[in-house]
Amino acid sequence: MKIWHTHSSHSPACCSSRYGLALLSSFGFFVVYSLRVNLSVAMVDMLNTTHQASTNHSSSVCPAHANPPRPKHNHTASVYDWNSETQGWILGSFFYGYILTQIPGGYLAGRYGPKWLLGFGILGTVIFTLLTPVAADLGATYLIAVRVLEGIGEGVTFPAMYAMWAAWAPPLERSRLLTISYIGAQLGTVISLPLSGEICFYLDWTYVFYVFGAVGLVWFVLWTFLVFDSPNTHPRISERERLYITSSLKNELASSAGHIPWGAIVTSIPLWAIVVAHFSYNWTFYTLLTLLPTYMNDVLGFSIQQNGWLSSLPYLGCAVVAVVSGQLADYLRETCLYPTVNVRKAFSLVGMIGPAVFLVAVGYTGCNYTLAVTFLTISSSLGGVSASGFNINHLDIAPSYAGILLGITNTFATIPGMVGPVIARALTSNNTIEEWQTVFYIAAAINLFGASVYTVFGRGTVQPWAVKSTYSHGD
Repeated sequence: MKIWHTHSSHSPACCSSRYGLALLSSFGFFVVYSLRVNLSVAMVDMLNTTHQASTNHSSSVCPAHANPPRPKHNHTASVYDWNSETQGWILGSFFYGYILTQIPGGYLAGRYGPKWLLGFGILGTVIFTLLTPVAADLGATYLIAVRVLEGIGEGVTFPAMYAMWAAWAPPLERSRLLTISYIGAQLGTVISLPLSGEICFYLDWTYVFYVFGAVGLVWFVLWTFLVFDSPNTHPRISERERLYITSSLKNELASSAGHIPWGAIVTSIPLWAIVVAHFSYNWTFYTLLTLLPTYMNDVLGFSIQQNGWLSSLPYLGCAVVAVVSGQLADYLRETCLYPTVNVRKAFSLVGMIGPAVFLVAVGYTGCNYTLAVTFLTISSSLGGVSASGFNINHLDIAPSYAGILLGITNTFATIPGMVGPVIARALTSNNTIEEWQTVFYIAAAINLFGASVYTVFGRGTVQPWAVKSTYSHGD
């Protein structure tokens, strides 16, 4: 047991630089996700519904909800005649850019420092978000191009953030710090889905992009002045905290930053276990993220304004569960001394099999809206448990190369975002409940497969190739 495991040498969490970083990075992910999902809601308003209503046999499978009468709007924003295939491509196009910068993002963050890479990545996305209404007016192709460019900007965010945490997160605080950081992604979804619905209703869909773009600019200013690449370069960190972080990490980080053991990384079985788990989890996550507003509208018959609030419930559940499970995971590792690998596997199993079961159940709720929304919420909430499972495992097996590892797993995990919505839209051309059942079954099967592979091959210790001296802790 190392001396720094004892609580006396802990640096308190309150007002600390590392928790400050966790909150600001959480705000960053909030921006990243709100810019990613706002199109899903705006899309419902961007389509020429009069044209669509005449071609579809009915506007939704279930009877539409009796809304209290709401004022009519004289919206001036343009509407477009895009068929369901075009919609699938527009919603999926973001991920075509996103996949390109995952591995370069991890490499560049290690090489040039994560702060500016992450800052400019998000700033680029903000600028293209502000240009979205112009692009949509020019045509679907231009909109797809802008979304691809947004994806390129956002692709560096997670690898850069993991590289940042490799220098900032003491091993036994990892689950806590990363879940605080990561919860911003869920909150971005939770807040931007309903808020986009309200903005579409009271203003028009173009303002969805202007409002969230402005929030992104505010974040960039804060990030520029308050965040630093490592504890050693931070001018305002307390000496006690700086020593606490650097000493807790000294045995985990490889000494030669220039050399990257690509061969060992690419052939690492524990890494491939994370890849499969990450891919599987994201299949369900992205299918819901991009198509939940469509499902609510076309099948359950909710209006765009109800739609935003109801679509956000699953992510609210996921955010709450992710933070609670992060606390629990570190408690089990630090206080109960459970091996890291057991905690990661148990959390991954719950976080992947749970969502699969409830997602399939959604397909059998018929037009029982309450039950459908409840099951979707439980499904996503349980998914939050995996945030302390395979999701953080990169930092357990190779903290020095965490950014690169995350780049690799996120590259594979982005594929579901590219093909999931396109496949789901192709399977649901008539919008029947049976067609959506197929979509849910496919997602559940992929989740079960991922959970099994990770349980068999996942590991919890720093791998020999990731560190000069062989040293393990907590396993």
